Amino acid sequence: MLNKNINKLNKKPNIAVIGSGFAGLTSAAMLGAAGAAVTIFEKNTNLGGRARTMTMDGFVFDMGPSWYWMPDVYEKYFNLFGHTTSDFYELKKLDPGFRVVFGIDDYLDVPENFEQLCTLFESIEKGSAMQLRKFMKQAAYKYSVGMNNMVYLPSHSLSEYFSLRLLKDAFKLQLFSSFSKHIRSFFKNPRLLALMEFPVLFLGAMPKDTPALYSLMNYSGLKQGTFYPLGGFGKVVDAFQKIAEEQGVTIKTNERVERLEIKSGNIINLHSNGAPMAVDAVVASADYHHVEKALLPQEYRTYDEAYWNKKVFAPSCLIFYLGVNKKIEKLIHHNLFFDEDLNQHAIEIYESKKWPSNPLFYVCCPSKTDSTVAPEGCENLFVLMPVAAGLDDTEEIRTHYYDMLMSRLEKFTGEEIRAHVTTKKTYSVSNFKADYNAYKGNAYGLANTLMQTAIFKPKLKSRKVNNLFFAGQLTVPGPGVPPSIISGQIAANELLKSITLQPQN
Repeated sequence: MLNKNINKLNKKPNIAVIGSGFAGLTSAAMLGAAGAAVTIFEKNTNLGGRARTMTMDGFVFDMGPSWYWMPDVYEKYFNLFGHTTSDFYELKKLDPGFRVVFGIDDYLDVPENFEQLCTLFESIEKGSAMQLRKFMKQAAYKYSVGMNNMVYLPSHSLSEYFSLRLLKDAFKLQLFSSFSKHIRSFFKNPRLLALMEFPVLFLGAMPKDTPALYSLMNYSGLKQGTFYPLGGFGKVVDAFQKIAEEQGVTIKTNERVERLEIKSGNIINLHSNGAPMAVDAVVASADYHHVEKALLPQEYRTYDEAYWNKKVFAPSCLIFYLGVNKKIEKLIHHNLFFDEDLNQHAIEIYESKKWPSNPLFYVCCPSKTDSTVAPEGCENLFVLMPVAAGLDDTEEIRTHYYDMLMSRLEKFTGEEIRAHVTTKKTYSVSNFKADYNAYKGNAYGLANTLMQTAIFKPKLKSRKVNNLFFAGQLTVPGPGVPPSIISGQIAANELLKSITLQPQN
């Protein structure tokens, strides 16, 4: 049963969606539910964009997202179509949510219970339990306003925010305050600071350049908790695909869109694999820069190369997908290695933009939670190191960091791992470019700096092509799976507003 908030069209336009990541699947389903004839064009064999799944030698690897935060965003989307999360997959709350490693015998396990977390903080820094409660009260407000109101706005102009009393509430939301300074007004201990700052490094910008608004991420990860969809993120992609197909969406894979044919300021044909398809509108959830530069004539591009070159991009990654033929005792599901200097690594990502000297890294071991992602007695490892976008990556560089990270991992676990790796695939900047046409091989989109938040992001509606809309991590609201889900909804709603509507009966 379709939610009454999705309007019905009084005609059946042909709409093409470029890309089948979460933003593309979401916008396609919303448009299909409204009565449009929707076709998704996906250049790869598998759906999901960066959330694709790879199967090798009995191991099932999530190629991208592995953190399931903000469960309410998924649930709210499923509810639009009369579904709930449990209709598609079982969601398990992890306890501990994750581990932060500072040294061989020095690490913190973050409990899912908030009171236990307060006790942990207090054991590290006297008075920090009270400070954490105070911090979370503010973060809860930001999450409520940010994720229930602000984030669903199309951000065409500042006037949209007046109804939210944004200017009045700006002090509470801390749009103009530094995340780094905000955290340090509550905590002093370096381990607590690292714990609170890690979401920003992996998903955004340097903490000093990120608005304190984004402490809402801490609320989600530490108060709501860290979840895992049994079977992996591929099950989440399957759920979004099923909903789209229930709305009559046609999905075409191995379809490389070559150009958008424009007449009188409107796209009239989408050309893919050498064949044209007549369209009334297009939602481009593929890389924004690629769509404008490769698919549009120059006179119809909103942003030039100088614009993109000035933007601050969130990290790219060097990833190792590893199948290990034994169990590794000292790992849990999520392991963050902060055994080197956080600030130095951040500088090398965002300022000097070079391969890091002593990088932080992340190890996901989903086989600790889910027996279906690895053969019996084996471990599934996803080892990720954030790096600057735009770097040249070679096999020599990948090998160098593989040995570096695995050496540190082996020292921490106290056991040999490399000799037990039976399945291995590497993935980095050049792969992001090849597979997703990602600008400079970025992995997460634009960094969440103040001047790249809300109205300062690339617009979701083309200024020069009347029936072209954008969705995904390079437009509002930003990087990450929940924002991409929301982005697809915003783009679909804005497209629907541009077409004559009649209320649903």
